[in-house]
Amino acid sequence: MSLAKLLSKSLSKSLLPVGLELKCFQDAFKAIQGGVGGGIIKNTALQKNERLSKIHHCNVFFKREDLQTIRSFKIRGAYNKIINSPMSATCVTVSAGNHAQGVAFICNELQRKHHIFLPEITPLQKINRIKYFGGDYVNLHLVGTTFDDSLTYANKFSAECENSVFVHPFDDTHVIVGQGTVAMEIYEELNQQNIKPDVIMCPVGGGGLISGVGLYSKYVNEKCMIYGVEAENANSLELSLKNGRITSVENLDTFVDGASVKTVGTSTFESAKLCVDGMFTVENNHLCKTMIDVYQNDGIILEPAGALSLVGLDKIPCGLLKGKNVVCITSGGNNDITRYPTIIEKALTHQNLKHYFIVDFAQRPGELMKFMNNVLGVNDDITRFEYLKKNNKDYGCVLIGIEVEIPNNIEKIRHNMSDLGFKYTQIKPGDMLYSQLI
Repeated sequence: MSLAKLLSKSLSKSLLPVGLELKCFQDAFKAIQGGVGGGIIKNTALQKNERLSKIHHCNVFFKREDLQTIRSFKIRGAYNKIINSPMSATCVTVSAGNHAQGVAFICNELQRKHHIFLPEITPLQKINRIKYFGGDYVNLHLVGTTFDDSLTYANKFSAECENSVFVHPFDDTHVIVGQGTVAMEIYEELNQQNIKPDVIMCPVGGGGLISGVGLYSKYVNEKCMIYGVEAENANSLELSLKNGRITSVENLDTFVDGASVKTVGTSTFESAKLCVDGMFTVENNHLCKTMIDVYQNDGIILEPAGALSLVGLDKIPCGLLKGKNVVCITSGGNNDITRYPTIIEKALTHQNLKHYFIVDFAQRPGELMKFMNNVLGVNDDITRFEYLKKNNKDYGCVLIGIEVEIPNNIEKIRHNMSDLGFKYTQIKPGDMLYSQLI
């Protein structure tokens, strides 16, 4: 059944032949639970988070796709596509990481040759996991600087490869339906508690997850609000829905590597128009703060894309969530440990606790002691002190990183520097110097 036919009947039960639309999801769900090659996909936990429930005055549930077989929901759509293609076909795909791991895992389990195209910026942690999951059946190609660059190479390769099937990471009917099994599990679990979700928060990259979850959810519970959350400068779906046409992102930000897609898919855009009630774009620094919070308070490791839905909660006024059942899909946990220094830095910046200055220091004994004793608060800390150059024999230019105890302390520090005659320039995240020095 084509996606066009699926969508033409979506949300209108009276127009549906009995079981036609649901059968797409039911077949995928059956396969995932115990059909062809069954057991590859986990039925992941739905956990109530008491901490965020108290903060937002509602019932917040985490749909823990970070606990999936490959620590990402992506394996669902890939599996549904692959088992619905000829067993003799060579699988070709492109991915920022998680979808590739899903394809690699499935193809290795089913002993199918496959070619995976990745952007050159893909974290090493994800590359190594893809090689591990794919085993002897994977051929890896690192090409292009963005997902869209890699997609071009992958499409060309697939077109020239005899007897191949292209497993698109999001813009494919089988993939969308496969991702929709996340929603089926959500409803199955909540039905056992005699409740339904009022809101489902979905992270968005290319739109496959929110399309599958949204279509299924609107069919069984039309009143449930479906919200998508995208990263800044990676918000193609929000722009497309706003403009009424598919709109690409200029100057794509790839920090949220698992959701950095320049252009939303055609099928996912058409699906989203039917089932998405609202979109939110979040800042990377805010996202990092949420990743640190959920790790420190809940013991959950999430990659940036995996935390998007949680940040979306902060975008909705508490009054609109009060007393409701809200499900946040934690879509992935494949975070590279080497990224944590940057994540911590961004989290502190979001909280207004980390600041950088270029300060002229007089070249005389006791100047640094004067700064530490009279500029900083008792529990403020210098985290970086680096001479950039000597302006002349009397002064030296110093880069100083300061972590303050509370946000308001930075005002006192600026006042103290001016009062004591220290000439300074504060470097802010939006400044050109910031990306070069920090």
